[in-house]
Amino acid sequence: MFVKLLNHTPDPERTVAAAARLCYSPVGAADLFTGLSDKEVARLLAHLVESGHESPTEHVTFTFAIEGVSRALTHQLVRHRIASYSQQSQRYVREESFDYITPPSVAADPALKERFTATMAAVQSAYNELLKSVPPEDARYVLPNACETKIVATFNARSLYNFFKLRCCRRAQWEIRALACAMREEVRRVAPRLFALAGPSCETEGVCHEGRFSCGRAPLASHSGKGQGVE
Repeated sequence: MFVKLLNHTPDPERTVAAAARLCYSPVGAADLFTGLSDKEVARLLAHLVESGHESPTEHVTFTFAIEGVSRALTHQLVRHRIASYSQQSQRYVREESFDYITPPSVAADPALKERFTATMAAVQSAYNELLKSVPPEDARYVLPNACETKIVATFNARSLYNFFKLRCCRRAQWEIRALACAMREEVRRVAPRLFALAGPSCETEGVCHEGRFSCGRAPLASHSGKGQGVE
């Protein structure tokens, strides 16, 4: 898996702080950056993160290049609708020698890995045979979810909060969890204060909302919103 932050809104933390400043002070919209000190930026960001006032974070975006992931992953990724995606097309890009992702559970078992590898080879053979008679847009129907793909994704910071909350959770599927954790590392390099509390509720709230599916890392959240057994 390869994940790289390609681009982002310049000075994202200052941009978010400026938007928040408009909410909390009489300053004019055109003067939001005037006199906005680093200390004030830090104060405003801390307030936003701690209070959960997330709307100002929608003013900054982050664009990622993602490679070496499966189609199974991207099917999950695009369910996060408040984002923009550009994925390598199997309609126009021929998969005559496609790479594929082998799940760790399969890779750990020699017999299963052999079966898996043989299946991928059979699919490749069928695809290549179909290509002799039909266009790639039809031959692709035999390709597997394991097929490697590349995608560019752009999120605003608020959407990333939601993505990290759900997908950095230990209950998330292993591949998209690895992606989410890698993306979080990338954005924390450029906006550490903005993403200081971005992650699953066990990390940010000290409680778990997964009910009977909880991994036990944190107490379960009760209906009152407090963790069971937490004062």
